Amino acid sequence: MKRLRQIVTKAVIAKGKKRTESSEVLRPPNTPTSILGCWVINHHYSAKKVGKYVEVSGKYDVNVWYAYNNHSKTAVYSETIPYKDRIKLHYRDEEIIDSNEVHVKVLQQPNCIEAIINQKGDCFNIVIEREFLVELIGETKIVVSVHPIEFEEEWNFDDAEDEDESSSSSSSSSSSDFDYKESNRSDSSSFQ
Repeated sequence: MKRLRQIVTKAVIAKGKKRTESSEVLRPPNTPTSILGCWVINHHYSAKKVGKYVEVSGKYDVNVWYAYNNHSKTAVYSETIPYKDRIKLHYRDEEIIDSNEVHVKVLQQPNCIEAIINQKGDCFNIVIEREFLVELIGETKIVVSVHPIEFEEEWNFDDAEDEDESSSSSSSSSSSDFDYKESNRSDSSSFQ
């Protein structure tokens, strides 16, 4: 036991992953005759830990391009859809110090996988998929084995090399000073 030490460090202490398919009903101002396209944009989200879950709250805009008036006109209908996903955390270790630091990675941005006009013909039934991976960062304890050092590694410092380099650089600078003084002296003598 004398050779073991406990270290407290930050690590990923729990993970969770969830894929969601949600159905939305959108009511455009005109009675649609066909859907020409559907896309999801402007996805924003935030996450917080709630008990043994991470709650991801967010919103996105769904845009449906559709034809109406018996296929004679087109329009785009937009609606902002809020959502809240609860993602269960799976812990690897039991000995943890609780934490609220959450990292979220979007594995699948919200995406339209189905868009149809309902049987009444006045609404869109849209199916949106999304997927998140969450990680909980916290302090945990690890145990390391400590081995005594019986000798200290020798370090080889070559001081002689450093002295040779410094003396050669100082001699070169003094010789250049000398050359400069000599050239100035000869220039001044020519003006006399």
